[in-house]
Amino acid sequence: MELASYDKLEDGTFAGEIPKLAGVAAFGGTLKECERELRSTLEDWVLVGLRLGHPLPRLAGIDLNKRGHGRVASSQKA
Repeated sequence: MELASYDKLEDGTFAGEIPKLAGVAAFGGTLKECERELRSTLEDWVLVGLRLGHPLPRLAGIDLNKRGHGRVASSQKA
């Protein structure tokens, strides 16, 4: 979320995006609402990317593409 940028729109609402992540954008009536929506959008974006096996960018020093001891989603059904 440190990479997020926000703008106040002409109608007084807010728009937020994470420029390095295509399609991660949100809108809200207040800045807090916009931040919550953006966080939710980011979470969904990461989950869908993992599920579909898309390579994800390294964020905040975290590489979600590494396979380790944890379970990593794949696009193949078991």
